[in-house]
Amino acid sequence: MSTQPVHQHPAPPPAPAPAAAAKLRTRITKHAAADRWLPAFDRDWGAALEESRATFDLTALHEVVREWQGRLDTAGAVEAFVAGGFADTDSVALEDVLGARR
Repeated sequence: MSTQPVHQHPAPPPAPAPAAAAKLRTRITKHAAADRWLPAFDRDWGAALEESRATFDLTALHEVVREWQGRLDTAGAVEAFVAGGFADTDSVALEDVLGARR
Protein backbone atom coordinates (compact mmCIF):
# COMPACT_ATOMS: atom_id res chain seq x y z
CA MET A 1 0.00 0.00 0.00
CA SER A 2 1.35 3.41 -0.91
CA THR A 3 0.73 6.56 1.04
CA GLN A 4 -1.04 9.39 -0.68
CA PRO A 5 -1.69 12.82 0.73
CA VAL A 6 -5.29 13.22 1.78
CA HIS A 7 -5.60 16.73 0.38
CA GLN A 8 -3.98 17.51 -2.92
CA HIS A 9 -3.99 21.10 -4.08
CA PRO A 10 -4.74 21.62 -7.76
CA ALA A 11 -1.96 23.02 -9.87
CA PRO A 12 -2.16 26.79 -10.28
CA PRO A 13 -3.26 28.03 -13.69
CA PRO A 14 -0.46 28.89 -16.08
CA ALA A 15 0.95 32.39 -15.92
CA PRO A 16 -0.36 34.84 -18.52
CA ALA A 17 1.93 35.85 -21.35
CA PRO A 18 4.30 38.74 -20.55
CA ALA A 19 2.39 41.16 -22.80
CA ALA A 20 -1.06 40.00 -21.68
CA ALA A 21 -1.81 43.13 -19.65
CA ALA A 22 -0.93 45.45 -22.54
CA LYS A 23 -3.07 43.44 -24.96
CA LEU A 24 -5.87 43.38 -22.43
CA ARG A 25 -5.70 47.16 -21.99
CA THR A 26 -5.97 47.54 -25.77
CA ARG A 27 -9.05 45.29 -25.81
CA ILE A 28 -10.61 47.38 -23.04
CA THR A 29 -10.07 50.63 -24.98
CA LYS A 30 -12.04 49.16 -27.90
CA HIS A 31 -14.98 48.11 -25.72
CA ALA A 32 -18.16 50.20 -25.45
CA ALA A 33 -17.66 50.51 -21.68
CA ALA A 34 -14.06 51.71 -22.02
CA ASP A 35 -14.78 55.02 -20.28
CA ARG A 36 -15.68 53.10 -17.09
CA TRP A 37 -13.55 49.99 -17.48
CA LEU A 38 -10.21 51.55 -18.36
CA PRO A 39 -9.87 53.53 -15.10
CA ALA A 40 -11.00 50.44 -13.15
CA PHE A 41 -8.42 48.24 -14.89
CA ASP A 42 -5.69 50.83 -14.31
CA ARG A 43 -6.65 51.00 -10.62
CA ASP A 44 -6.64 47.19 -10.25
CA TRP A 45 -3.37 46.87 -12.16
CA GLY A 46 -1.71 49.61 -10.12
CA ALA A 47 -2.74 48.02 -6.82
CA ALA A 48 -1.52 44.60 -7.99
CA LEU A 49 1.75 46.12 -9.18
CA GLU A 50 2.36 47.73 -5.79
CA GLU A 51 1.55 44.46 -4.02
CA SER A 52 3.93 42.59 -6.31
CA ARG A 53 6.71 45.10 -5.67
CA ALA A 54 6.25 44.72 -1.93
CA THR A 55 6.01 40.92 -1.89
CA PHE A 56 8.15 39.94 -4.91
CA ASP A 57 5.22 37.77 -6.01
CA LEU A 58 3.49 38.08 -9.39
CA THR A 59 0.28 36.32 -8.31
CA ALA A 60 -1.70 39.54 -7.89
CA LEU A 61 -0.79 40.67 -11.40
CA HIS A 62 -1.78 37.32 -12.85
CA GLU A 63 -5.11 37.46 -11.02
CA VAL A 64 -5.90 40.92 -12.42
CA VAL A 65 -5.17 39.72 -15.96
CA ARG A 66 -7.33 36.59 -15.53
CA GLU A 67 -10.20 38.55 -13.95
CA TRP A 68 -10.29 41.17 -16.72
CA GLN A 69 -9.91 38.56 -19.46
CA GLY A 70 -12.97 36.84 -18.00
CA ARG A 71 -14.89 40.11 -17.94
CA LEU A 72 -14.09 40.88 -21.56
CA ASP A 73 -14.70 37.33 -22.73
CA THR A 74 -18.17 37.26 -21.14
CA ALA A 75 -19.17 40.88 -21.82
CA GLY A 76 -21.07 39.98 -24.98
CA ALA A 77 -23.16 37.34 -23.22
CA VAL A 78 -23.90 39.72 -20.34
CA GLU A 79 -24.93 42.49 -22.73
CA ALA A 80 -27.23 40.09 -24.60
CA PHE A 81 -28.77 38.97 -21.31
CA VAL A 82 -29.45 42.54 -20.22
CA ALA A 83 -30.76 43.52 -23.66
CA GLY A 84 -33.10 40.50 -23.57
CA GLY A 85 -34.97 42.06 -20.67
CA PHE A 86 -34.48 39.13 -18.34
CA ALA A 87 -35.02 39.90 -14.68
CA ASP A 88 -31.90 39.51 -12.59
CA THR A 89 -33.40 40.32 -9.22
CA ASP A 90 -32.72 36.81 -7.93
CA SER A 91 -29.06 36.87 -8.93
CA VAL A 92 -26.01 36.20 -6.80
CA ALA A 93 -23.45 38.94 -6.21
CA LEU A 94 -20.24 38.43 -8.15
CA GLU A 95 -18.23 38.91 -4.96
CA ASP A 96 -20.02 35.89 -3.46
CA VAL A 97 -18.87 33.77 -6.38
CA LEU A 98 -15.36 35.10 -6.99
CA GLY A 99 -14.52 36.39 -3.54
CA ALA A 100 -13.85 39.91 -2.36
CA ARG A 101 -11.63 42.15 -4.45
CA ARG A 102 -8.34 43.22 -2.96
